Amino acid sequence: MPIPQNTDTLPEVLFTGKGRPAFDRRILRLAEKGRLRRIYQGIYTGNLESPLESIVLRHWGDIVSHLLPGGVIAYRSGRDTCPVDGRIHVVRGRTPRVLVLPGLSIKVIPGPGAVDGDVPYKGIFLAGQARWLLENLATGRGVAERVIPRTELEAELDRILAIHGEQRFNQLRDTCRALADTLGRGKEFQRLDGIMGALLGSHASRKLRGKQALARAAGRPCDPDRLALFDGLFASLRAHSLPEIPATADVGIALENFTFFEAYFSNYIEGTTFLVSEAETIVFGGRLIPNRSEDSHDILGTFEAALRPPWRNQPPQTADDFLLWLKNVNALVMRARHDKNPGAWKTRDNQAGSTLFVSHERVQGTLREGFERIEALQDPLARALMTLFVVLEVHPFMDGNGRTARLAMNCMLSAAGQMRIIVPTVYREDYLLPLKSLSNHADAAPYLRAMTRIQAWSAAFDYSQPRPALYQALRQCNAFEEDLRNYRLLFP
Repeated sequence: MPIPQNTDTLPEVLFTGKGRPAFDRRILRLAEKGRLRRIYQGIYTGNLESPLESIVLRHWGDIVSHLLPGGVIAYRSGRDTCPVDGRIHVVRGRTPRVLVLPGLSIKVIPGPGAVDGDVPYKGIFLAGQARWLLENLATGRGVAERVIPRTELEAELDRILAIHGEQRFNQLRDTCRALADTLGRGKEFQRLDGIMGALLGSHASRKLRGKQALARAAGRPCDPDRLALFDGLFASLRAHSLPEIPATADVGIALENFTFFEAYFSNYIEGTTFLVSEAETIVFGGRLIPNRSEDSHDILGTFEAALRPPWRNQPPQTADDFLLWLKNVNALVMRARHDKNPGAWKTRDNQAGSTLFVSHERVQGTLREGFERIEALQDPLARALMTLFVVLEVHPFMDGNGRTARLAMNCMLSAAGQMRIIVPTVYREDYLLPLKSLSNHADAAPYLRAMTRIQAWSAAFDYSQPRPALYQALRQCNAFEEDLRNYRLLFP
């Protein structure tokens, strides 16, 4: 294989010592002339500008294949399938050693070569799932550096069980049992069998260490990805000083007027749309709109939950109360929609667009975890915003999740004597897009800005004036506009 005179046309990384004497001599001459750089014995690069560390990490697979052909990327590297913190672990041969390259330390661990389930990759193998599970339960001197933490492995197994179900989970256990004999990993399989059995509920949960795995063993599995989002929002809420706006519409006609428009807009944003006059007929006239009985009850149920204790201003004090509170409020709001199982946890997974909410089996555990963070916040608005996000992210019911979440948020505010929040139609995208940004990108800043702004707007009206005059004031601020391109929210 002739080498082009122009080194720009060469691969970024070149190897000698592969039985090509002429090629090797040409590489050495180019290196002597400074047209190639030596990375390691038998490894060169024509890239004269980039840091060698970057080049090595880009081509780690080719480099390991050259230095350790037939080796198995194993232990924690078998799970990661790439270098982490500049290290990678390779099982090969009988002699332990460490190969140190710029930016990469290759830890060679004695052991058997590829087995069934290992995946060929370039000139090496990637450990199969069963193999790296067993290897990461190894113990002994010097092993801790090459295995993932026990709690992390338990979380991985919990994720496998949640995604693939018990049948596939048990098949994986059988595969690990058979492979343990081949690899001489009998003790490791005993540990693995205990963990998997505990997750399935057939073994004692004392074999588990991680919070997530213990929650599943207790029948309360939770969604670890959502917990990470909750933690991010929790940290942001603790770090920000949020405004405190005293309630101005909590007695008499002001209370009724505010609650009416809170219920009206909360339903409108979910697609239960009425004229304001129709909604007044339902709430204050006691008459349902013909052929729209279910929609009418949605408005009425939301109004009642926002108006009357305990739903208005007596928030739950414990995780058990929180779950019961949500179920009761959802049952009240959705009481006419029997096909939606009002007040019952969803029994199948749900989604909105490309957003998949918490799986049905993880609803209660994730809500409990969310409540721990709600309870730990002192600021009333912070508690309210945490509550809204937790319920919306879990989406625990077949229907009525948005209305239930906003009622839960406002209950936290009313309990502290703070202004409740109305989300008018014109503000729909200003409300939903920051929530989406928080959910997809863990960016809490737009959410905090949007919600503090709309709370200030909600407090800017005189709710004690006659309802027709209040309607006109809201209308002049574009509250009812659906054309979001040409209208924006105005303050009075």
